[in-house]
Amino acid sequence: MSETPERPNRPALSLHVPEPEARPGDAVDFSHIVVPPAGSVRRPDPHAASSETHDLVTTLVRVLDEEGKAVGPWDPKLDPDTLRRILRDMMMVRVFDDRMYRAQRQGKTSFYMKSTGEEAVAVAATHALDRDDMTFPTYRQQGILVARGYPLVQMMCQVYSNRGDPLKGRQLPIMYASKDAGFFSISGNLATQYPQAVGWAMGSAIAGDSRIASAYIGDGSTAEGDFHAACTFAGVYRAPVILNVVNNQWAISTFSGIAGGNLTTFAARAVGYGIAGLRVDGNDALAVYAATQWAADRARSNLGPTIIELFTYRVEGHSTSDDPSVYRPQNAGAAWPLGDPIERLKRHLVTLGEWDEARHQAQLDALDSEVRAAQKEAERLGTLQSDPYQDIPSMFEEVFAELPWHLKEQQAQAVAEGEAKRA
Repeated sequence: MSETPERPNRPALSLHVPEPEARPGDAVDFSHIVVPPAGSVRRPDPHAASSETHDLVTTLVRVLDEEGKAVGPWDPKLDPDTLRRILRDMMMVRVFDDRMYRAQRQGKTSFYMKSTGEEAVAVAATHALDRDDMTFPTYRQQGILVARGYPLVQMMCQVYSNRGDPLKGRQLPIMYASKDAGFFSISGNLATQYPQAVGWAMGSAIAGDSRIASAYIGDGSTAEGDFHAACTFAGVYRAPVILNVVNNQWAISTFSGIAGGNLTTFAARAVGYGIAGLRVDGNDALAVYAATQWAADRARSNLGPTIIELFTYRVEGHSTSDDPSVYRPQNAGAAWPLGDPIERLKRHLVTLGEWDEARHQAQLDALDSEVRAAQKEAERLGTLQSDPYQDIPSMFEEVFAELPWHLKEQQAQAVAEGEAKRA
């Protein structure tokens, strides 16, 4: 061991740089993941002290066992119609993602991000919330909009930034926003939605409202200051908010250990803030539903926030700009020990006698037809290739209550230039 010249009796300091378990070319290795049996984790009363949840931040809430049966105290005991609707919405998200990914590869849009393998995170959680609860998503929770019945054509128009884009071309593709759907504007500046959600929830409480907020963040973004500021305010003021951490193991090309995932779980951060915490199998739709329902009951009872770590895996690339084969083994998602959320819920319905392969294929075909029809309708209003959004003067609208004089001049110039081009 080397010694410092100034202090010859003391060893030189060094830093630890976390490394993922496997790199490209290595065999997929998930041996470090401990998966407790489904149904083995206790369920505290939602009104219990937050400290009574702190042993749950290092385990994994699971409901569906290997045979597709719902077991244990977290089983939400959903009726078959609700289960089928959750399955349908998760399948719709996957079909929609595949279609829009293909559109990006065809040059019809500039950018897209899929949520393959993470569909339960958004869909099942949304079904556990009230329709008018406010959500603060990241760019991988398009399942919220699908679960709330938001029109597919409008989603696609926003992806294409065409004449039908409800956001008028002002947002990057996939960064949706809908006040009516309780879907806060997605931001590419990661972690900003956390303090925004806490502030919204505090405002709801101050107004004597009954609506709660639900926010999402990725594992990498927990290293941002906004995460910690939000947790402090949420804990101190007992804000009625659910703070979801989607731990899909990767922040673009950086594995979760860089954000502290190797030190402890992300759910364990709840302990330091004195708030409730749960760590949940994010590929188990029933576990996600049950944990969200539990946290929502707690928030509505003025008992404050809950951090929920949704333990899942990003099966495909971070986005259409990303190639995961350069930083992790190929087909790693197929080896993920918690399986596929759609297949697991499908197996559960089959086990109940409420579903079968023929009905599943028929629904898949119907969803594919619905998405194709929506795509044709959206593309008639333009794509990046055929007719991108060109109403340039509108960039000055809906920004200022009173447009400053210098921007009025720029707007007039843009109008004049646009008319000249059309002439």
